[in-house]
Amino acid sequence: MALELRPNCEWCDRDLPPASTDARICSYECTFCARCVAEVLHDVCPNCGGGFTPRPLRPAGEWRPGLSLAKRPASTRRVRTSYTAADVDAFVASLRPVPPSQR
Repeated sequence: MALELRPNCEWCDRDLPPASTDARICSYECTFCARCVAEVLHDVCPNCGGGFTPRPLRPAGEWRPGLSLAKRPASTRRVRTSYTAADVDAFVASLRPVPPSQR
């Protein structure tokens, strides 16, 4: 199953097209921009508490039959976190001291 490749940052709603190198995801594919991960979330996913990694880029060209952005397009459904800024601040503060590998 291919990654969903969500089209936006769930915090600031910045566009994150499939080829964006600024997209970050957690293991549940929660998607945020690099700025929000670094400056707001401090590498703590506000949804699951995990850490982030750069989102992989799906090949635009079909190097193998059926495997490309054209054949398996990115999602167009925009997602926003349901938590308030105060909720996120408290959650991030509670997990920030714990390295992602130990959460």
